[in-house]
Formats: sequence, C-alpha cells, structure tokens
Amino acid sequence: MITRKLGTSGLEVSALGLGCMGLSFGYGTTTDRGEAIALLRAAHERGVTFFDTAEAYGPGANEDLLGEALAPLRDTVVIATKFGFVDGVPSQGLDSRPERIRQVAEESLKRLRTDRIDLFYQHRVDPKVPVEDVAGTVRDLIAEGKVKHFGMSEAGPDAIRRAHAVQPLAALQSEYSMWWREPEQAILPLLEELGIGFVPFAPLGKGFLTGKLTADTVFAKDDFRSTVPRFQAEALKANQALLDLVGLIAAEKGATPAQIALAWLLAQRPWIVPIPGTTKLHRLEENLGAVAVELTTGDLDRIRTALAGIETVGDRYPATMQAFINR
Repeated sequence: MITRKLGTSGLEVSALGLGCMGLSFGYGTTTDRGEAIALLRAAHERGVTFFDTAEAYGPGANEDLLGEALAPLRDTVVIATKFGFVDGVPSQGLDSRPERIRQVAEESLKRLRTDRIDLFYQHRVDPKVPVEDVAGTVRDLIAEGKVKHFGMSEAGPDAIRRAHAVQPLAALQSEYSMWWREPEQAILPLLEELGIGFVPFAPLGKGFLTGKLTADTVFAKDDFRSTVPRFQAEALKANQALLDLVGLIAAEKGATPAQIALAWLLAQRPWIVPIPGTTKLHRLEENLGAVAVELTTGDLDRIRTALAGIETVGDRYPATMQAFINR
C-alpha cells in the first residue's frame, strides 16, 4: 500500500482509508463484533493505516469497536473521529458548542482506548456556533495533546476559510465520486490553495458504483438508503448510463467497477484519500486493488467527456438531512 499526505499538514496515511460507519450503523444489520474486529485488523495487515469513525455512528458504538480492534495497533494507525450532533444523534440536531466539543473529545478518547485523536472533524457546520469558536476549541485541544489535527466535513468555502485562519485544517471530508462531482466547482481549488487534504466519503456512491444495485434492489427499513431519493427505483434506472460507462472502462482495464471508481478519485489529486467502507473481506481486498489500476491521461479525458454528458437523477439526501450541508 502506498501512502499519501493530507495537504501540507504532514499527516501521512495509506492512499485508501477505511470508512468504518457501516460496521455498526446506517446500512441495516450490524456486523458481528468479532467479524468486524477481524476485518479491521485484516485491513491493517493489508496496509490500511487510516480508519474513519464518528461519535454519531451508534452513537459511540463504532468508536468502541475501533477502540478494541485497533488498541494493539495504535501506534501504527491514524484514527479520525467527529463531533457535532446533539448527544451524537443526527436526528436531534447540531451541537458544536465549545463545551460539547470538549465533552465529545473526552468520551471519544475513552471509547477509542487512546490518549489522542489523530484527526478530529466537525461533522457538520453548526450555524449557531461561529466556526472561529469551533476551530479555537480544537486548537486548544491540540495544544493540550488530546488532538493532533483538525478537520471539517461537508463545509462550504466561507466556513473553511474562516476556520482555517484560526486553526489550519489538515483535511476536509465530503462526499465525492463519479456520481457526485460538486466539490470540483469550488472546494477542490480552495483546498489546493490552502494546502488542505481531501477525504472523500461514499467514493463508491454508497454502493451504486459497484454495479451491484439495480432498480429491483429492496433496502431494509433501517438502511438509510431506503429514504434517499437517489436510491429509489426510478432514479437507479435513470442513472444506469453512469454504470454503463464505469463497466466499460473496467472491462477494458481488467478491473472491477469499484476499482475504476476509486482509481478515478485517486487520479484527481495527489492529496485525495478516499475512505470506502465495507463489511466483507473480499470487498476490502477488491477496493485495495484499485491502487494498482492505472488510468492514463487519455482514459481520464475520455471519462471526463463522458461524465459531462451524464446527468445524475435524484438528491443525495432526504430534505431533512440536506439542511445539515453547509454550502
């Protein structure tokens, strides 16, 4: 596994990280704890050093899982977690008050069984709390040695600039994939200007870009995709053109659609580190194989031209969650 640096922060991680949310939250059935721990350790054995979690995934359950799995490996991994929701429950609203940030930090440290958080993200921008106060609180936690680096998630350009002026960001985490390219407009140029790394979540389009979902797919009631407009049957059918493109490139390269989607992201900037998630070892190994897939300049130009002619159908979040996105 090759490594990458997140912007100019000096934080070096594996070129592909592991998004851990789905092991215990969001996608229906929770993975057996023993199997989840085995998967996390298998990822490390295969070169993954960057693991992403959050207080909100559970709440707390995902952090506790990572704490147990990674404790024996602690000095060889980078753990990112997040704060920003009332009691760690997104449906209860946002809360990035300084006292709450400090509370989350202490509780996360305990669950993660560690003495420092390598990368501490604000999960979503809280309009009730100035980002300068948020950044200042994390700056103080860094000075105390409890946090190593500051990050934000789904933040817009103004919030990023204001926070970065108080405490430099190591990374921004937002959705980015062939299926959602909005960050290309204003976010990527800004991150390049400021020297901030980019960590795309849902780099496989929450499963869509693997080619395993169809208009006939039925999601469990506790799988959040069941409420997402983009995953309704008509939208999945309408978005087939994108899958056809990815499948064609994959066939030519002797790769899988998932590997093409990840290789495309890796080719966009050298400071981009996608964090695909999975609950299965064979999918983990498939995803990691993307690092060896080479997309030429010609390939990328061809993909860019094709993507420009494909219109994605369906919002990526229900209306209630769209309110949490700061743009």
